Amino acid sequence: MNRKILSTGLLAATGVAVLLGLHGAISPAAEPAAPPAMPAVAPAPAGQYQVDKSHASIQLRVSHLGFSTYTTRFSRFDAELTFDPSNIPASKVVATIDASSLELDGAPAICFDIVKGPKMLDPAKFPTIVFRSQKVRMTGAKAMEITGTLELHGVTRPVVLAATFNGGYGGIPNMDPHARVGFSAHGSFKRSDFGITFGVPAPGTTMGVGDLIDFSIEAEFTGPPLAGAAGESH
Repeated sequence: MNRKILSTGLLAATGVAVLLGLHGAISPAAEPAAPPAMPAVAPAPAGQYQVDKSHASIQLRVSHLGFSTYTTRFSRFDAELTFDPSNIPASKVVATIDASSLELDGAPAICFDIVKGPKMLDPAKFPTIVFRSQKVRMTGAKAMEITGTLELHGVTRPVVLAATFNGGYGGIPNMDPHARVGFSAHGSFKRSDFGITFGVPAPGTTMGVGDLIDFSIEAEFTGPPLAGAAGESH
């Protein structure tokens, strides 16, 4: 009886040892490799910045018959920024939009003819839309109010953007050879203030395309080069 117990104990001990050995052998391979540490980055410097069109968007929202809020976008635009992170109120930005680049995904031909014809945007006569900042007022640590002028449909009027500085860096060696900063902004205006009145609903109704245009902007800008940088931006 003692021999059987001893034999059973030895077998059990051997099995445990084998299992422990196998676990030690396979565990390192089963564990995922730790991601490489990001290199330390310097803060974004003051200087001239150009919008990175692959990381930027301009969206517009407007009521359609009161049934839905139609969302669209401009697909061709450019912007230049003079920026100093230590003195953000001194920043200046000029943005130019190709008026013919308003996208109307899936819209019928009649909508294209109206929106891009003389009744509304009329890009053949007014090919560009331009925003020029005039004043930046900080409303928080990174929040600001940007006052400027909007040139649309041959009319220039003041407009105010609520914006946020999302941060930036001076570049990343072998990854992003230029400084980069990012902003989010939004605002609104009445299209009738710019002489675009076709389809505006009669007072007290929603039957038409709304007068109020809400817009939102997401933009990254690339700036001064990183000293001794190599590689491509992403």
